[in-house]
Amino acid sequence: MQHLWAPWRMEYIEEGEGVSQTGCIFCALPRTQADRDNLILWRGRRMFVMLNKFPYNPGHLMVAPYTHTGELDILVPDELTDVMLGLRRAVGCLRRAMNPDGYNVGLNLGRTAGAGFPGHIHYHVVPRWDGDHNFMPIIAETKVIPQHLLRTYDRLAPLFQEDERPGMA
Repeated sequence: MQHLWAPWRMEYIEEGEGVSQTGCIFCALPRTQADRDNLILWRGRRMFVMLNKFPYNPGHLMVAPYTHTGELDILVPDELTDVMLGLRRAVGCLRRAMNPDGYNVGLNLGRTAGAGFPGHIHYHVVPRWDGDHNFMPIIAETKVIPQHLLRTYDRLAPLFQEDERPGMA
């Protein structure tokens, strides 16, 4: 029998699904200066990009405005534009670093729609590869992530810093 070790998943299991969050990670984490510890890959003027601490796949990113709101109509046009430019940048960096075959890009508005932090809009960018699904999520309710978060961070962060094209948020 082979053993699959994913010790970082224990934190997710212990926190449990449906546990009420204290505070907003999308407000609190950018206030610190510990970007690598907080998995923040890049900061734009009105938004930032971070790795998801509990990813569906390696490279699972989140793009969020600094403004704390769960409603799209609260964001001003410049914020909406910068978020879209941040999404474009995220996909480009993932393409160069990890060469996925596709991406799931999505926004969950409201807890019923699946938002883990319904008070703060954030987009998910999940890189996908042909054959990246297997029996584990179906039978064992477990997703095997083949790369440690900090290794993914170290692979992506330099690409976000060098991609300083005009209009890139």
